[in-house]
This record gives sequence, C-alpha cells and structure tokens, in this order.
Amino acid sequence: MSRALFVILIGLGGAAILISLGVWQVQRLTWKQGILAEINGRIEAPAVPLPEQPDPREAAYLPVKVTGSFEGQTLRVLVSQKDQGAGYRLITALNTGDRRVLVDRGYIPNEAAAPPLPDGPVTITGNLQWPQETDSFTPAPDIDGNIWFARDVTAMSQLLQSEPVLVVARALSYDAAPVSPLPVDTSRIPNDHLQYAITWFSLAAIWAAMSLYFLRRRAKTES
Repeated sequence: MSRALFVILIGLGGAAILISLGVWQVQRLTWKQGILAEINGRIEAPAVPLPEQPDPREAAYLPVKVTGSFEGQTLRVLVSQKDQGAGYRLITALNTGDRRVLVDRGYIPNEAAAPPLPDGPVTITGNLQWPQETDSFTPAPDIDGNIWFARDVTAMSQLLQSEPVLVVARALSYDAAPVSPLPVDTSRIPNDHLQYAITWFSLAAIWAAMSLYFLRRRAKTES
C-alpha cells in the first residue's frame, strides 16, 4: 500500500468516525428536545389536588394546588441567583388539616429579613419535585445555624415532621415579598448536545483538512 493511499484511508476513516459522532449528537439533541418539551407540557398543565400518595416517578413535575397553614420552623437552603447574588430558598411545612407537606416558598436575598409566616390558610400552586441535589460531596447542614446546602427532602421532612413531599411554589395566594418563587422549570436539565455536535463536526473538518495538507505536501515533495 502506498503512503498516499494510506493517508487517504486514514483521512476518510477518521473523518467518517467524527462525522458519525456529530450525527449521533444531533439525534441525541432531537431526543432531548422532545423530553424537555414533554416535561414543560407537564409543568404547565392545570393544577390538580395533591395526590394521597404521590409516586416520585409518576408524579414528578405534577402541577398541584394545596391549601393549608404554614407552621413551625423555616429551613434555609443556600442558593445563588443570577443578577441577584447569594440567598436562600425557604422551606416550610404546610398543614392542610389532615397532612403536612413541605413547601419551597422561593428565594430571598441574603441581606433581606425573612417575613413572618402568614396567619391562617393560604393556597399554594406549584409542582411536585423530588430534587436529587445531595451526593457524597454535599456538606452536612448546619442545623444550629439553619443553613442547608441542598434540598434533602427526606432529612427535611424528618426535621419538620412532614411527609417527604415537596411542593415548589409557582404562585401564592398572599403577598410573599421579599420572597420570590423559584418555580420548577427545565433550565437546569443539561442539553449540551448541539455544542457536542459542533465539536465533532469541527474536528472532522480539521481532520480532513490536515489529511489534505499531508497529501499536498507529499505531492510537492515527490514532484
């Protein structure tokens, strides 16, 4: 096999592999966009009463409406918001009369004082969520200082003596200022397949250009 033929085969083979990886990422992009569209449709659906025993899989992102009274301690989860800086998510137990669930009331800036809990019944419209935010690198919460570093639904529900069910508020029936709801959305679900596809296609173009360069250089050397 001549050197020129070897370079051509390597060039074409490498470019084909890189292009196939780019095409695969485009296919993954289409798949992920379909998943996100399905989740968004579920998030924005009409709210329903809170199920008796919501399943973490079947009831994920389920829009619900609950009425009850806030009571007990409010837990603070350290979080950062773009253009607003550091602050806290406020997690409080809601007593509906026959059950207690957790409510993520929203974000409050670090320097703002948390408002007192409203007296009497309130209505919360939001979405169910079982966030997987803890791992082996998540610091343990500072219970005495009331600072959590992730929404650990199981641990929080045990501390606040509620069901391990979290309603992330989208709308509230009272003026919650300076707390602003951080509703469930798909912005934190990674969808980098377009960038990956561009990377693979770019590498394919570079590979092909380098192969062509070597062929032309060899041709000049032999001429």
